[in-house]
Amino acid sequence: MRVPRLVEELSVARVAGAYASALARISKIDVLVLDDFLLAPMTDSEKRDLLEVLEDRYDRSSTVLTSQLPTKTWHDALGDPTIADAICDRLVHNAHVLALRGPSMRKKKALTTQPETTT
Repeated sequence: MRVPRLVEELSVARVAGAYASALARISKIDVLVLDDFLLAPMTDSEKRDLLEVLEDRYDRSSTVLTSQLPTKTWHDALGDPTIADAICDRLVHNAHVLALRGPSMRKKKALTTQPETTT
C-alpha cells in the first residue's frame, strides 16, 4: 500500500469511528509493504498515524518500506524532531537497508515497450 493511501484510509477511519479497528487490522498483516514513503510532505496527523502503525507492528511483524529518499534524509524530511525520532527509530532499528542504484525500472521498461516510429 502506498503511504499516502494508508494515512488517508486511517483519517477516514478516524472520522467514521473505526480508527482502532483499522489499526488492529493493519497490525495483523504478516508483511506490510509501504510504498512511496516521504514522496510528499506529511501532515502532523499523518505522521502520528504512521507512528501508530509502526508501533503496533514493531518486533511483531515485518514491514517493508520504499522511498525515493535516502534513509539519512528521513529525519529532516519528517520535520518535527520528536516524532521523526520515534518514526525513524522504529523503521531503522533492526532493519535491513537496501539502497538501490541505477535507472528506474519503469523508464527502462517504457523504452523497451515503446513502438518504433518511422520517419
